[in-house]
Amino acid sequence: MRRWTWAAPDWEPHSRGRERATGVPCPAGAPAPSQADEEDPIDTAEVDPLDSASVMNAKETLFELLGRAGVFRDEAEELIALVEAGAVADARSEAGRAEGVPDEKGEPYAVGWRDGARAVGDELAHIAGRALERAIGAGTPAPAGDAARGHHPVGRVDVERAKVAVTPLSLAFGDVSALDPEVSDEVLTAALGTMSVVERVGYAGRLEQFTESHRERLTRLYARYGPRSRIAVHGRYSLLHSPTSIAVLERLTAAPLALRTEWEHAELPPAWLDGLGTAWLASEAPPG
Repeated sequence: MRRWTWAAPDWEPHSRGRERATGVPCPAGAPAPSQADEEDPIDTAEVDPLDSASVMNAKETLFELLGRAGVFRDEAEELIALVEAGAVADARSEAGRAEGVPDEKGEPYAVGWRDGARAVGDELAHIAGRALERAIGAGTPAPAGDAARGHHPVGRVDVERAKVAVTPLSLAFGDVSALDPEVSDEVLTAALGTMSVVERVGYAGRLEQFTESHRERLTRLYARYGPRSRIAVHGRYSLLHSPTSIAVLERLTAAPLALRTEWEHAELPPAWLDGLGTAWLASEAPPG
C-alpha cells in the first residue's frame, strides 16, 4: 500500500495552490488543481428556478401557511393574485425605464427598438389587467342589497388591507388607537363601501397621496383633537383617536355623500362623522 508523505519538505511546488484553496496540503505527486477546479463554478444555464412547477409549489406553500393562520382559500387567492398583478405592473415600469436605443445603430434600428419596447409594455399591461381581474373577480354580480347601493360587498381582505395602509400613516400624527377594534372594522367597511372594487385595490396609494398632500393640515388637526390633545376619546371627536380617521377624512373630501349613505347603512354614530367634519374644517388654516 502506498503511503502518502505529509511532511513539508515533500510537498511539491504545484500543490500550494490547492493548499491555499482548501487549507489542506496536497500529497506529493498529486495533480495540480486547475483554475476551474479552484473556483468550482455552478452551471445554471439549464436551471430555471421560475418554472411553473416551482412557482406553483411556492403558491401552494403560501396557501398552506395562510390557511394555518386562519385565512380562507379564496381570500388567500385574492391576495396572491393582487401581488402577481403588481409584480407584472412593476415589470412594465422597469421595462419602460430600460436603457435607450444605442445612438450608433441608426434611425431604422431605433424605430424598431421603440416599437418592440412599446409592444412588450402593452402586453405586460394586458397581463397585469388579467391578473387583476382574477384578483377582484371581474363580472361577479353583487348581492341585491349591495347592487342597489352600486358596489360589491366589502370583504374581510378589503378591511385588513385598509388597516395595514392606515395604521402607519396615522401613527405619524398620534398614538395607538383606543377605539374598539370591532368598531374600527365597521368604520373601514363604511369607508370602503363608497368605492368600486378597482378603487379599493388602489386605496393604499390613494391614502398615501392624501396624507402627503395634507400633511400640515393633518398635523394641526391631530394636535388639537387627536390622542395627544386634551380631547377625550369618548365624544364627537372619537374617530380622531383611531387610525380609521385617515380613511374617513379621505372619503369626506372625495365622496362625502356616498360616505354618509354608507355610514347610515352601517348605523354608525352620526356625531362621529359630524365631529370629524367640523374638526377638518377648523384645521384648514393655522390659528391667527
